[in-house]
Amino acid sequence: MNFLRNTFGVLLGLAVAAFIITLGVRLNPSWITYDQFTPFKKWEYLLFSVRNKDYFFIALLVASGIGAMVGGVITALIVKYAKVAYAILIGFILLFIALLDIIIFPYHPTFYKILIFLIFFPFSWVGGKIVEVITSQNFKKK
Repeated sequence: MNFLRNTFGVLLGLAVAAFIITLGVRLNPSWITYDQFTPFKKWEYLLFSVRNKDYFFIALLVASGIGAMVGGVITALIVKYAKVAYAILIGFILLFIALLDIIIFPYHPTFYKILIFLIFFPFSWVGGKIVEVITSQNFKKK
């Protein structure tokens, strides 16, 4: 039963993180010039059109950090044991997806390629630690 609970926690954390990152990309209406909600269907076109606009990638980094942290919190709330480890797993999966994005589409600036490594793990770790600290304080009160 723990396997299903942990799998559900990881999948829900990834879905929440992807939703927050999508909202961050859709922050500025001038970036998205098509009707679909998710920008990932035309991701290459989007990256090509904003390749010289650094503020898009800064917004993407901020949204990725917030998404990794909230996804880590959601995952840590659902899993029963090893809350921080599962939250870091969210960061690892998101980093893997971001690395695939960087490898497949060559339109990312260099600062984005470097900072993406510094975003996912720390922010997902913070999300797991938030839940761990709150649950340990609640446990001590009881």
